[in-house]
Amino acid sequence: MLDDDSAMPSCTPSVEPDTSIAAPSADWIKQAPGCWWVAHTRARNEKVVAAALERRRIMYYLPLVRLERTYAKCRVTVWLPLFPGYLFLCGGPDAYETAWKTNRVANILDVDDQEQLRSELVQICQVVETGEQVDLFKSLRKGRRCRITGGTLKGLEGVVLRRGRHCRMYLSVTMLGQSAVVEVDGALVEAVE
Repeated sequence: MLDDDSAMPSCTPSVEPDTSIAAPSADWIKQAPGCWWVAHTRARNEKVVAAALERRRIMYYLPLVRLERTYAKCRVTVWLPLFPGYLFLCGGPDAYETAWKTNRVANILDVDDQEQLRSELVQICQVVETGEQVDLFKSLRKGRRCRITGGTLKGLEGVVLRRGRHCRMYLSVTMLGQSAVVEVDGALVEAVE
């Protein structure tokens, strides 16, 4: 008779993010030349569009988050887009045209406030770079605006909701009407005036 541990298959494959899909840094996003657009992709085509842009040397940002999944009793690590159906691209008219020509983009949204989107993407990138657990909140959250004062997420600003000692910080991407959510220690949060 097998004990519980030996009954579970010993497969723990990890699917690493596609190395052809660049993971820009927060500094890169701050300094990227050109206009930003939000590409609304067809269902489950974010990585395919990103790979097409990469091949044509078009700058873009596709925030990917690591998730643990179980399939047929096997634990698998997968990398999925934080904002399903969306990819951010940067450049001139050629970037816009290249994205359209992939035939995998449903719509490309113009960004009226370039600096606001850039600063929101920098914050999302900083959270993704730390490897902290981050989730999607499918709307914007109203509440008290706060800043993280220490730790790996120091300097990030967002809307905070307290739950005991821990807080949930909502980092908004206004263009999408969505937020990324990260858990933070309440002692490391101060109100922004």
